Formats: sequence, C-alpha cells, structure tokens
Amino acid sequence: MLRKIRLMGDPVLVSEAQPVEEVTASTKALIEDMLETMDSAGGVGLAANQVGVLQRVFVYDCPVNDEDPDPNREYKRGAIVNPVWEAIGDEKQLGQEGCLSIPDVYADTERYQFVRVTGFDENGDKVDFEAKGLLARCIQHETDHLDGVLFIKRLTRERRKEAMREIRNSEWFMNNN
Repeated sequence: MLRKIRLMGDPVLVSEAQPVEEVTASTKALIEDMLETMDSAGGVGLAANQVGVLQRVFVYDCPVNDEDPDPNREYKRGAIVNPVWEAIGDEKQLGQEGCLSIPDVYADTERYQFVRVTGFDENGDKVDFEAKGLLARCIQHETDHLDGVLFIKRLTRERRKEAMREIRNSEWFMNNN
C-alpha cells in the first residue's frame, strides 16, 4: 500500500523515532508499504517517520558499487530495523543528496565514504554489513531521519541558505505551509 510521504514542515520529520521492541507482522507490513512507496517515488531510501511512523525502521535500494557504469550492476535492497552505523576510517565523500521529503532540492552533502551498519531485517534476523559510496550515504541519511535530522542540517552554512531559498520558493512548500 502506498503511503503519503511527509514533507518538510511536518513535525514528524524532526521527531526522534522509537526503537522497535519486536519485529511483528505489522512491522513487516510497514516495510512492504515503505518499499512500495519508495519505489513509486523513485527514491533509494525511505525512513519510517517520512511516512508518519515514529519507529526506527528504514528501507533502501542502492547499487553495491555506484562507480560501476553497468546498468545491470548489483543492487542491495532491504530494510534495517533499529539501525546503528559507525564510520570505517575518516575518508569522506562529497556528493549530491536529495530527499523525498524535500522534493526537487539537491545539494552537495558531506558523508563518510565507508560505514558499517547493524540492526535487524524484516524477519528479525541480525543485519551487519559494510557499505561504501551511495549505500553508505543512504544509511547515514536515513538514520539521520530516524534521529529527526533532515539532510539540510548537514550542509555548510552557504549551501543551507541556498537550499532554504529553493525550499521557500518551491510550489510544494508554499502549498504545504
């Protein structure tokens, strides 16, 4: 079932999501809905609070190696319940980032290049893997959502001012506020 994606200005987006005590049938249904919603919106990740649910869950669908130009490259798709990530090393990446909750606004955002993430999948099984590039960026971005942080908070002051100008002038923001 497609769910409504909440847009910037909705208080749920700046609220901290609560840990999931147990992966249940309703958790699985939420994940299925989130994957369908993410696919429909053309995203690579979606956090539960973006669909109005304050649970620590996000879904993703990213290339394993985003440097590979092959259109048939391998993708990693799934869900992480109660995600916790840590940087592997100090190397950073600067790249375009956008957000389904802030339509049509993109800005160069600094993130760690390599991360390790742990948590649980949609079946309650442990998840523990390393990621790089776009997948690492996605993990950091979606976990920020679960902490009530939008990507524009990660921008330099100048880039944030530019992004806020774009947001204020956007049709979706004017119609939503």
